[in-house]
Amino acid sequence: MAGVNKVILIGNLGKEPELRYFDGNIAKATFSLATSEIYKDKNGNKAEHTEWHNIVLWRTAAENAAKLLKKGMQVYIEGKLQTRQWTDKDGLKKNITEIVAETFTLLQSRDNKGSQADNFGSDNLPY
Repeated sequence: MAGVNKVILIGNLGKEPELRYFDGNIAKATFSLATSEIYKDKNGNKAEHTEWHNIVLWRTAAENAAKLLKKGMQVYIEGKLQTRQWTDKDGLKKNITEIVAETFTLLQSRDNKGSQADNFGSDNLPY
């Protein structure tokens, strides 16, 4: 039986997208996304927890993200979880879990005054 690897996030950009190009002129954009939840702690006081996510977009979606997204903007992301492993220059094994986004939708206009529902990213898969 096949599995399901689906992630849906709504959050705010923690930094501007970083756009890089690889062989074959393939674009890759990366940025951090913050999701927060507010809850009551054991003493009944209001508390907040923020989770930071590493977002990756490919191809046209990456280029659109670099043009449109700015730090602090609210965005809807759909994608999948992917964990990579590598060895750093000191020989230590490192892991990172990323959200490889298939699409993103702006939830606020670039001037922060209203809603915008532009959906980007149909051809951003790396294969």
